[in-house]
Amino acid sequence: MLSLAEVAKSIGAELVVRLNGEQPSTEQALDNGTVRVDSIADIHLATASQLSFITGAEYLQYLDTSEAAAIITSPNIAADRSGIFLLMDNPYLGYARAAQLFDTTPKLPILIHETSVIDETVKLGDAVSIGPQVSIESGCVIGDGVSIGAGCHLGKNVKIGAHSRLWSGVNIYHNVQLGDHAILHSGCTIGSDGFGFANDAGQWVKIPQLGSVVIGDYFEAGANTSIDRGALNNTQIGNCVKLDNLVHIAHNVEIGDRTAIAGMTGVAGGTKIGKACTIAGRVSIIGHLELCDNVHITVATLITKSITEPGVYSSGDVALSNKDWKRKTVRLKQLDALFGKVKQVEKDLKNIKQDKN
Repeated sequence: MLSLAEVAKSIGAELVVRLNGEQPSTEQALDNGTVRVDSIADIHLATASQLSFITGAEYLQYLDTSEAAAIITSPNIAADRSGIFLLMDNPYLGYARAAQLFDTTPKLPILIHETSVIDETVKLGDAVSIGPQVSIESGCVIGDGVSIGAGCHLGKNVKIGAHSRLWSGVNIYHNVQLGDHAILHSGCTIGSDGFGFANDAGQWVKIPQLGSVVIGDYFEAGANTSIDRGALNNTQIGNCVKLDNLVHIAHNVEIGDRTAIAGMTGVAGGTKIGKACTIAGRVSIIGHLELCDNVHITVATLITKSITEPGVYSSGDVALSNKDWKRKTVRLKQLDALFGKVKQVEKDLKNIKQDKN
């Protein structure tokens, strides 16, 4: 357990107590840093030993009834309200930092399981954890503090940076390089073949994918995400890139630092995505495009052209009632005919003006 004072210091918040004089003992305990919490929870479920957080005014209704020991929120939201607060300008960031303090994710013991198969040429760093049924082929280099979960496979000459974690069932193909502090979730595949085939009179001839995948530090990939190796050059991913579950990155894609991509998104081969971009779920980006830095793409958008200006881009349509959707579909089918009629009216008006002159 941690005191509220310790939590406030850790997350960079200001501990503020606003009571109505009814609970001086609680206030005194706070002054002494003795009020302690053991976890974090939703505001309407939190107990007296837990923290909670509010990021928007729509949750204010829960403030008066919440039993949480303290609320992480912004000064504006907490203004003129009684309670115990951890105040900061970005309360969602405070929530993230607090959640790290109470993270219950189990850690693998520092040992090499007897059922793992590790080639004698593999270089293992200090304090490495390797779970059951792991297979590591020749030439691999595993950094200090790396954890490799059950059933993972590392192909030849793979490099895993220090303090990275591979959850169970991760597959990394030959020659892939992964930076420090990376996290790969279960089912993630790095370095599989890109989609490369030549057509010979109706028969598909496979093009061997001769490149690899090079990934920077603090990378995270969600469950069942796949990153293809390059056809000739490498697929390249920068530092602090975050990929959700079920993301597909095709061969020779380049992704800049601090870009985040949500689930079910696919990026076709050869596309370059800049730094600090955010790409929502189920976005489709066709191949050989360039997206500049600070591009933000909303859900279900189809990107067919390069983007050279930072900003927010959308193409996905919003849901309608089935009746309204049918009506809209009919109107869309009538657009060509309507366009032709408008052009004819413009032409007739032009002729009338010419006749008057």
